[in-house]
Amino acid sequence: MYLVPAYIVYLVVSIALTVWVARTLSKNGIVFLKECFGHDDNLAHSTNHLLVVGFYLVNLGWILLSLRFGSEPQSMAEAFEFLSTKIGLVVVALGFMHFFNMNAVAKFGRKVGQWLREDDFGSQLKSEPQRGILD
Repeated sequence: MYLVPAYIVYLVVSIALTVWVARTLSKNGIVFLKECFGHDDNLAHSTNHLLVVGFYLVNLGWILLSLRFGSEPQSMAEAFEFLSTKIGLVVVALGFMHFFNMNAVAKFGRKVGQWLREDDFGSQLKSEPQRGILD
């Protein structure tokens, strides 16, 4: 009696949380990505989009796979426990994905930034001093 409504609530809340987190990370993460990738807008936006797609795939897959776990709730109290456990696992998975993505971006972003500062022979390019209008 409580299983189908609990599944519906679980799916709606979990998918809404996933979409909200993905949009928040995408919107606020683009600044970080631009900095990591030497202010290359195309590379930053492309990487941001790929991270969002991967984020959705992993988290939606987790949400759907975890539907089968847990015993069927027999009362309203058990339905709340069922939902809190399932949604709690989704929130933890979202957090792990965020930290995994941030670690990967920081690691690979530094490497790409280094590549952008090298010439074709692997030597560091010398940056020219910035000149103002009056210089």
